[in-house]
Amino acid sequence: MSESFSAETGRHPQTIVYIDGFNFYYGAVKGTRHKWLDLEALCQLMLPDDQLVKIRYFTARVTARPDDLQQASRQETYLRAIATLPLVEIHFGHFVSQKVSLPRADPKVGESPTVQVVRNEEKGSDVNLATYLLLDAFKKSCDIAVVISNDSDLAQAIHVAQSELGIKVGIINPHLRKRRSRKLLELKCLFYKQVPQQKLAQAQLPTVRGLCPKVA
Repeated sequence: MSESFSAETGRHPQTIVYIDGFNFYYGAVKGTRHKWLDLEALCQLMLPDDQLVKIRYFTARVTARPDDLQQASRQETYLRAIATLPLVEIHFGHFVSQKVSLPRADPKVGESPTVQVVRNEEKGSDVNLATYLLLDAFKKSCDIAVVISNDSDLAQAIHVAQSELGIKVGIINPHLRKRRSRKLLELKCLFYKQVPQQKLAQAQLPTVRGLCPKVA
């Protein structure tokens, strides 16, 4: 739990939430019925003592795959929906596709020991998140920053925000089954907790005609 109402300042702490979109999706949402997620409602449920001033959502636009031609359109539908939420600001990275050679699992006699595959990698979200975290901390835009991610690459930015810029940082790990990042655990943040699964069901967007609740 973050800091509660302050008698000294006469207000609840002003908080900005930073959501690592793909880390959050694969950790907490994929494979569930809770993909039509209201990010504002979820953050308010998880941080009831905070005054939310902004929710920064970091993602990248996906492209259709041969086995899922509707993936991009489902994501676009969801992005349009959350863009209507007053506190949500979406920041885009990008995907890079490249051919790479990987070893075969069971190479047969006479076959090449490697095979070429197309690898799609999401680029920019972690850098964008770290950049805005430090920028907001430098500008004193909030009292508390809450990072929803289990990405250890964010550890240095979180450390600088706390130790050099004086912003208190809390971490919410969206991964239930994945081992917690040791680097993030070592930061001695304001708090470190998991995304409560029961709150995902409580924080669903309303079904609106023209917007499909089955999102990527």
